Order: sequence, then C-alpha cells, then structure tokens
Amino acid sequence: MTADFVVVANRLPVNKQTGADGTVTWTRAPGGLVTALAPIFDKQAGRGRPGKFDTGAWVGWTGSADSDDDPQVDGIEIHPVHLSATEINDYYEGFSNSTLWPLYHDVLVKPEYRADWWQVYVGVNRRFAQAASAAANPGATVWVQDYQLQLVPAMLRELRPDLKIGFFLHIPFPPYELFSQLPWRREILEGLLGADLLGFHLPGGAQNFLTLARRILGANTSTGPVGVRADFGTVTLPDRTVQVGAFPISIDSAGVAAQASTEGVRQRAVAIREELGNPKTLLLGVDRLDYTKGIDVRVQALERIFADGRLDPADTVFVQLASPSRENVESYARVRDVVERTVAHVNGTYGTVAAPPIRYLLQPVPRDELLAYFVAADVTLVTPLRDGMNLVTKEYLACRPDLGGALVLSEFTGAAMELSESYLMNPYDPVSTDDAIVAAVTDDDAHRRRRMGVLRDQVMHNDVDQWAQSFLATLAGTKPGE
Repeated sequence: MTADFVVVANRLPVNKQTGADGTVTWTRAPGGLVTALAPIFDKQAGRGRPGKFDTGAWVGWTGSADSDDDPQVDGIEIHPVHLSATEINDYYEGFSNSTLWPLYHDVLVKPEYRADWWQVYVGVNRRFAQAASAAANPGATVWVQDYQLQLVPAMLRELRPDLKIGFFLHIPFPPYELFSQLPWRREILEGLLGADLLGFHLPGGAQNFLTLARRILGANTSTGPVGVRADFGTVTLPDRTVQVGAFPISIDSAGVAAQASTEGVRQRAVAIREELGNPKTLLLGVDRLDYTKGIDVRVQALERIFADGRLDPADTVFVQLASPSRENVESYARVRDVVERTVAHVNGTYGTVAAPPIRYLLQPVPRDELLAYFVAADVTLVTPLRDGMNLVTKEYLACRPDLGGALVLSEFTGAAMELSESYLMNPYDPVSTDDAIVAAVTDDDAHRRRRMGVLRDQVMHNDVDQWAQSFLATLAGTKPGE
C-alpha cells in the first residue's frame, strides 16, 4: 500500500518478540525517536485529524541483520528496509556513529573518516529513498528523520519531484569549524537541500546550516547557483526555495503524565524509596551509556561533594539507570570504565555494604519502572557534554504534577533554552556542576516548587503534537519543486 504521509527513519517503530514455540509477534518499540513520532504519526495518519492525511506509512530498518522479516503492527503501515551485517557495520556503526555522531557532538571523540564507510552510507541512503518513493502516493508528504539519512531528501526528490519533503535533525548540527572537516561535506549539504523544509532543534543549528550552505557550497551546487538569506531562513536554488528553521521537539506530555499518575506507578515509586532505605534525598540519572551524556561528570561531582561534606552520603542515594550502548566501541568502553571505577570508589569510601550511596544499573528499564523512578526522585541530573534536546528532562517534569523535585540541567542540551528555570550547570566546570547539584538539594521547598511549576507548564503546553503540527504546517506552506 502507498500512503499520503510517510515517515522515513533509520529504525522501524517495532520490536520483534519470538515465543518459546517460535511464534513471532511485533510490538511498538520504545526509544526516543519512536516515542516522539508514534503519537504524532497516529494523529497525522487519519486518526483524529480528518482530511489531513488519509493514510500513513513508516519506512525503516527492522533492527536485525540479513533479515527478510515483514513486521506488522497495529495502526502503522510498515515498509521495511533490509540491511546486511556489512551494511550495519559500515553505514550504521561506521559512518553514522563513528563519523557523524562524534563530529556533530563537538568532536568529544575523534571522528573516523573512511571512504569505504561513506560509499556504503550512500548506497543505504539510496535504498531508503527508493523505499520511500515506493511507499508514497502522488503528491504525498514525506518526513525524513535524522543524521543517518541525510542524503535521502535529494535522492528522493530526484525519484519523485512531486513529493513534499521535510527533514528533521534530532542531534546538534555543528558549526563551520567542525563540519568543514568532513571530506563529504558538500555531498551532505546537497543531500539535505533536497528537502523543502529543514528542521533543527535550536536556532543555532539552523544558523549553522545557513552559514555552511553559504561558505561551502559558495555560488553553486551540483544543480546550479545558490542564494542564502540567513535573515529569512532560506536557501534559494535554481528551481525552488528551501526553508530552514528551528522546531524544538517535545514529548507526549499528557500521555506521560497520565501513565505516571496510575496507581501502579505511584505505588512502585513508594516501594523504590523503601528499597533504597527511604533516603532523605534521592538523586536520579537516566541515560544511554554514551560519552556525550556526562554520566562521568555527575558521579565525579558526587565524589567531590561528599568529600567536601556538602551533602551527607548517609542520607543521600544516587540511582543511575544506564542503558548499554555500542559496547564494542572503544570510546564507549572508556566512559563505562571511568563511570564504574568512580562508582566503586565512592561506594567503597562513603558507603556501607548495606547502603552504598550510588546504585548503578547497566540494563534497560521497563517503561512503567522508569516513570516510577521519575515520580520517586527528589532531583534528576541531566549533565550532557552535548545533546540535541534531551527528552528525559521533559518526561521527568511531566511526571511531577506535585511540583516536587528539581532538575539539574546542562547548558549544552537543547532543552536548556526552554527550561531556563532548571538548575543550569556547565559540565566542563566542576564548581558550576557541584553548586547546581547542592542547590537543587538544599534550596527551600517554596523556591523549588516555584521553579518546577514554571518548568512543568512549559512542557505541558508545548508537547510533541505541537512540534509536529508546527513543522508540518510550515512544510505545507511550501510547494514541491518550487
């Protein structure tokens, strides 16, 4: 089947489950991008928005190598793109996550530039474009997602000039000084300019793109002269105009709040605190174990804070929920080693066998359990060295209608621009980090509640549906091929 609205993303919004008898079932997947897009997709694809789009489809990879799976899930027309083990290694683990990811995250880890990875990235992007072309009705709207698929817009436009094409980047977009290191910088920019609308989390990302289009593409792309109007957020091509803008992503705020308010989640929150010995202060971190997330920053800060006597380890517990990530990559293994050695040292120095001050869990946590931790936590620590938005912040706030708790937030997250009433900190500055954590714990309740009230209002009134509607309304104002 073809559709009027097509989402194109690296991963399909599904998980495969094989029963003991070999029966295969597919369920909607958790995870940041799927969590953000699935509720929007439902509303766009003819559910609750009559006349907007009658049909919808999602193009993506199943998550398994060399698979011929044909997944099905209620409410979403699925179009799988099958990848070989070699393609996963070179396109995904290689170019996407060992070249683009570190480059776009301020070169916290040195990117690897390999021509063989690039060639596979080109080939896989072409297959995604072909799959999107096959899934789209005449004149359909196609929304391409994220850094793994930056060549798809131009490839898709070549195949289907009748389509309205949007692209959204879910991670930071780097400035000229970093992006220009990329040997294929022109090809990436020209790939993105196949879209009618390019969306970034923050105005800075959009401005970086406009600057790069001007400085790297100069007067010409492969199709002709380029004009950049930074003040109007446009790139003018010979045959059409590309709009460039900022669209800060959010969450399904009402849905998260409703799930967190269920009796089961709230009872589990009480049980969590009891299992931890009912500490005076419960601190929480929730992250993938990624070198960008600053998990090492917060555990090292606690080590200093305890050593300085600013918080008492006897009545303070920090729980770090860390999902394993790319464990065979050296840079990820290094941050895991630093975190685990620091946790062991803090617990050995300031804890007892029965009551270590840091509880570190390196495994995925079920959704209801995660929400229960948000409800239970007095302070959530979000301390990335660089992050596109960070939706953990918004989920925590949505879970707290009681206005209890506090949010310590890195200035280097996209969320910091919207959530300025957080306890903002600079993860590169130990004094700033320590002071923010201590203030979040020790400020009086009235002050903390006032700040949480402002923060929660921001999240509840700016949800993921508003993000999608803003992007798609702007995209609808463009004409294919103009």
